[in-house]
Amino acid sequence: QVQLVESGGGLVQAGASLNISCTASAGTITNYATAWFRQAPGKEREFVAVISQNIDTTFYGDSMSGRFIISRDNAKNAVYLQMNSLPPGDAAVYYCAAIRLLASLCAAAYDYWGQGTQVTASS
Repeated sequence: QVQLVESGGGLVQAGASLNISCTASAGTITNYATAWFRQAPGKEREFVAVISQNIDTTFYGDSMSGRFIISRDNAKNAVYLQMNSLPPGDAAVYYCAAIRLLASLCAAAYDYWGQGTQVTASS
């Protein structure tokens, strides 16, 4: 079992970059494929990116590819999401999620979730 805590969200200027973190307050995050999802107001939860347990494999949602980078630091028991070129007015809660088995693009497949962190780009 793992308990996930997101941090680093906030209000940024449009076009700016922001790095958010997912750390494990209990358990070892390196045992899990870890993903980021986002949910904008009134919309369904959307896949952003996932990194596999072995650190070598990453995959991104279509609208994030080329702008976002997911990474893992096993020594710090953390997974990060670097977000670049945030569009003006873009606002969503970003969630970290972990799955013990194969990485998935489907939110329903994930076993553990953090509480989310709000990210807003000024318009």
